[in-house]
Amino acid sequence: MSLVIVNTGVANISSVKFAFERLGITPIVTDTPEIIRSAARIILPGVGAAPLAMETINSKGLTPVLQSLTQPVMGICLGMQLLFETLEEGETTTKGLGLIPGTVERLDTQSLPTPHMGWNTLAITRKDPILSEINANDYAYFVHGFSVKIGSYTLSKTTYGSEFSAIVRHNNIYGCQFHPERSAKTGAKILENFLKVSI
Repeated sequence: MSLVIVNTGVANISSVKFAFERLGITPIVTDTPEIIRSAARIILPGVGAAPLAMETINSKGLTPVLQSLTQPVMGICLGMQLLFETLEEGETTTKGLGLIPGTVERLDTQSLPTPHMGWNTLAITRKDPILSEINANDYAYFVHGFSVKIGSYTLSKTTYGSEFSAIVRHNNIYGCQFHPERSAKTGAKILENFLKVSI
């Protein structure tokens, strides 16, 4: 199984790589278009600010590469948010990859602290192979201040002040708002399932 983690210069690449190594897979970390296109599975990681992340992706010429992929792709945390059409961060609107219709907005935490950091349970809203052996109320670890509303692409949701999408899917594109690489057995199972999904 050839697995590529797209090198966008973000902070969580090593932890994502180690998570797959624990599953017996050695990922290739690269920003080379030919290697990305030829991989069986693609991970788009992300931690930090959307404008800078998209600027880096664009500067490396990776936007058309990522938009052309037909194999299974998973975005993690900010990487998931970059999959959408627009990201409203601060006073700016950033154009995302447009692989999933919709907008990323600031998370409405109500009276809870911002950003959202910690463990939350997953509620399954739609069956999918990525959720094989994942149960209602399994915990995942979140660190984020922006989110995607519940919609037709939502596979799982959670609540922190307000409800938002925890896992999404559109065709061959998956996204996890939480960090599966830091979500113990639940996260490991989701990554394992991703290695097995067929599109």
